[in-house]
Amino acid sequence: MGRGGASKDRVDGPDRKCIATGEVQPKYGLIRFVAGPDGQLVPDILGKLPGRGIYVSASRVELEKAVKKGLFARALKQQVSVPEDLVDEVERQLAHRVVELVSLQRKAGKAVAGYEKVKSWLQMEEAEVLIQASDGSGRGKSKLSTPHYGSYIGWLTADELGLAFGRQTVIHGALASGGLTQRVVEEAQRLKGVRENEGGKGHPKG
Repeated sequence: MGRGGASKDRVDGPDRKCIATGEVQPKYGLIRFVAGPDGQLVPDILGKLPGRGIYVSASRVELEKAVKKGLFARALKQQVSVPEDLVDEVERQLAHRVVELVSLQRKAGKAVAGYEKVKSWLQMEEAEVLIQASDGSGRGKSKLSTPHYGSYIGWLTADELGLAFGRQTVIHGALASGGLTQRVVEEAQRLKGVRENEGGKGHPKG
C-alpha cells in the first residue's frame, strides 16, 4: 500500500544507476557527486553542480563501500581526490538541507513546533508529517502519533530542529501538506540512510 512518501511516482528526471550496487533508481534516493576543477570529489546534494555526475545510494554502507573500493575514480574515469570525511560531510550537508527546508515551511506558516501546538495540529488533521528529535524523551514522544497516511521523521537532533524553528532546541514539530513538505520527507529519507548506524558500527556525531 502506498503511504504518502517515497512510494509515489515522481517526475524528477530520469533514473540513475548507483555505482556501488549497480541498481537503477529515482534520483531523489541517490547522492550525486562530481569532480571539481582541482580533481577533488564533491558531493552535490542539490544536484545542480556542473560536470559529469555519478550517483551513490543514500546509504552510509554504500557510500563507505564506494570510498573503500575506489569506485568514484573508476566511474568518473579519472583520478579523484576523495576527502577522508566524505561520508560525514554528506551527512552534514543533508542535515543542513532538511533544516533549511523545514525553516522555509515554518516561514510559510506550514510548520509548528512545541508539544501543544503539534498535538492540536494532529487532532485537527492539519499535520501531514510528525517530526520528533532523536534525542528527545521516549516517553514524551510516545504521546503523539504519526498522522494517518502521513510520514514520520525522527532522526534530527533537538539542536537541529531548534535551528529549523528559530529556537534553542525543539523536540516536537509538525508539517502541513503542500509547499515543500514532500521535499522535506524525501530529503529526510536520504539523511536517514546516511545517518543510520548500520552494521553495528558507530560513527561520530560532529
